[in-house]
Amino acid sequence: MEVIDAHVHLWDLAAHPQPWTDQLPALRRSFHVDDLAAVLDGHGVDVAVVVQAGDTTGETLDLLALAGESHRLAGVIGWVDLSGPDVAEALAFLRRAPGGEHLVGVRHQLQIDPDPHYLGRADVRAGLEAVAAAGLVYDVVVSSSQLPLVIDVVESLPELRFVLDHAGKPPLKGSAAELERWADDLARLAQSPNVAVKLSGLVTEADWTSWTQAQLDPVIAHVMSCFGPARVMAGSDWPVCLLAADYGAVQATVAPALAALGAVDRADVLGGTAARWYPRSAP
Repeated sequence: MEVIDAHVHLWDLAAHPQPWTDQLPALRRSFHVDDLAAVLDGHGVDVAVVVQAGDTTGETLDLLALAGESHRLAGVIGWVDLSGPDVAEALAFLRRAPGGEHLVGVRHQLQIDPDPHYLGRADVRAGLEAVAAAGLVYDVVVSSSQLPLVIDVVESLPELRFVLDHAGKPPLKGSAAELERWADDLARLAQSPNVAVKLSGLVTEADWTSWTQAQLDPVIAHVMSCFGPARVMAGSDWPVCLLAADYGAVQATVAPALAALGAVDRADVLGGTAARWYPRSAP
């Protein structure tokens, strides 16, 4: 079984500044492929899917080039301007670039976009249709309050495969009512067969210094119940996870749920689902 971390980030601050890290000392440095390889080796993980951190073409081109040079990167979730005039050509440009065969999907930072309805706009829908036509996945990163919009978009584009990052960001620091709304919305979203979900980023949705396994277990169980192992993939969200936990501690958060699964289902969560949803495209 190949073990795949479905969600990591890499950045070189000299080439691509990440202003959002300015007040986060643990992240205010560059994280390179060699750093990632050391972490993967230390925790029995074979490869990782690297996800864009900045909404720029330049960063995506650099990530693709890295994927072309390193066998530890199983694919790249890059960025294109979905509201642009020719998204199909923008995607073709990325695929022609060095390492372009490693492009497996695209993402936009929806949870911080000034337009909370960005994903539902007509111009963005045209861009999503181009993503579907290119055979790529669209990774969804949103706050939990945006899940109703995601449900509408996913239902309206059955030809596009979606992957929900960080389990839709359950409001682990919010009220019981807010967490219940997240649970209801996640169950509705799971009814669409064209969407999978990542068990990632949970420790940073909780209190960074006082989160507990008991807080995460019901969330993980709900994700597994709604989507089933064949549509669930484990990801660390390294190095962002370092704000709240090291890599090993993040791995351990899914261990109780994995222990309750059979061998086939466990293999799906640890790599099989990611391999199916993120197949490499032809160059």
